[in-house]
Amino acid sequence: MNGSESVARVAAVLAERGHAHAPRMLADSARTAQEAADALGVQLGQIAKSIVFRRRPDDALVMVVTSGDQRVDEKKLAALACADGQKLSRADADFVRERTGFAIGGVAPLAHLSAPLLWLDLSLFRFDQVWAAAGHPHAVFAASPAQLALLTRASLDDVGAMDLTTRSRALLQARAAVVQCDRAEPPSPCVSVCCMSPASGLCSGCLRTLNEIAAWGSLPAAAKGTVWQAIAERAAEPV
Repeated sequence: MNGSESVARVAAVLAERGHAHAPRMLADSARTAQEAADALGVQLGQIAKSIVFRRRPDDALVMVVTSGDQRVDEKKLAALACADGQKLSRADADFVRERTGFAIGGVAPLAHLSAPLLWLDLSLFRFDQVWAAAGHPHAVFAASPAQLALLTRASLDDVGAMDLTTRSRALLQARAAVVQCDRAEPPSPCVSVCCMSPASGLCSGCLRTLNEIAAWGSLPAAAKGTVWQAIAERAAEPV
């Protein structure tokens, strides 16, 4: 499969899913995150790099999309992707091409030949706009992190260096950003059994008030979106 066919496949999926930004061809290589950042004139963290793993023994395709300035904590990823007795290893070039349809250096976060177990790292949500590979070392496309989450249908989580408190709040902020970007009925913010904090009057898991929790089922979609916006603002406050 040549590069033009790979880019065309990415472009077709982006168009099918209503994304406004088609792939863009760069004069210089964007094979590495640093090369892509230099070519685009953006921060290294704004490059959404796709890292491919192979799960043993079932050879499942596991992929993480993370910021260009971050490293993947493979133990965290294994805890998300693996059951007892399974292990992860970095995928080699042949496995990547066979399972995704892309060569290393141009692996897009979507339009794969076989569906991966896919995670979007919370570090991407530091930025209003990120750039991902579009099937070729010279091809990229732009999206907000929330748009990228909707386009890829990836799970959201921290696979980097966040502590538990930071992860919890970053996950709520990321979920809120996706809710604001999506047109679907806003999902419940619940992440666990509610545990109300006497100090703040908020649930320690979803940062809602008791009244917001009790009223959730009867709220119209617009009001649910407002609650999600309030959650994002609370999650952004210093702990």
